[in-house]
Amino acid sequence: MSLFLLLILVALVLGIIGFAAHGLFYLLIIGALVLVADLVLGGFRLSRRGRHHRIAR
Repeated sequence: MSLFLLLILVALVLGIIGFAAHGLFYLLIIGALVLVADLVLGGFRLSRRGRHHRIAR
């Protein structure tokens, strides 16, 4: 969970710097890519966790 939050924070910081600084548009793109990769990873982890259901007898 901490890795998920850290990657979101890194994506936000890169996006803000890329948006605010003239000529550093590539940082905005990198921040967006990190955010998308983090959301995909988080969704994958949640779907894997929900798949293991034990049947009580």
